[in-house]
Amino acid sequence: MFFVNSVLLGIGLAIDAFSVSMANGLREPNMKVSRMNFIAFIYGFFQFAMPMVGWICVHTVLDYFTAFQKFIPWIALILLLYIGGKMLIEGIKGDGDDKGADNDKPLTLKILLVQGIATAIDALSVGFTIAEYNWVMALVCSLIIAIMTHIICIVGLVIGKKVGTKLSNKAAILGGVILILIGIEIWAKGFLIPIIQKRLS
Repeated sequence: MFFVNSVLLGIGLAIDAFSVSMANGLREPNMKVSRMNFIAFIYGFFQFAMPMVGWICVHTVLDYFTAFQKFIPWIALILLLYIGGKMLIEGIKGDGDDKGADNDKPLTLKILLVQGIATAIDALSVGFTIAEYNWVMALVCSLIIAIMTHIICIVGLVIGKKVGTKLSNKAAILGGVILILIGIEIWAKGFLIPIIQKRLS
């Protein structure tokens, strides 16, 4: 059950990273396999690190961690709105350019790191979910989550590449819209929906 629960947790946490991977595939339809693995590794690393950081916080500075939690949805929203908005603007500019030069710009390491943090930051809350685990179990669980994220992100990149090849310049626009929607979804799930549920209860 520990393994099954970890796999399911990994799948659930990787959904946002999967969507962002599709957006990246749309942006770089000619992406090589080595680069796909590198991008998936970055997302997998943060999906591994965040639950472990959360677990450590739960066992050390619980009060501070609980206070920080309310900012998580806002941080993800701001980061993804910034990246998605930038990609959207580049796509619109490139759409009016026959060469589409703006869309040929590869994703920088800085952008990938920001995406990795934005899609994994809500995994900090997993620290509460696995709080009863000892450090070895928490480590193994986080590794399983990272592996699942890596696999799912590769799938997202492949899908994005195939669609991106057909959409040409419009792929960057679609990718930007996807990132913005993911940011709004994370914010709504972590901030807006709990408030609505609290008022209705």
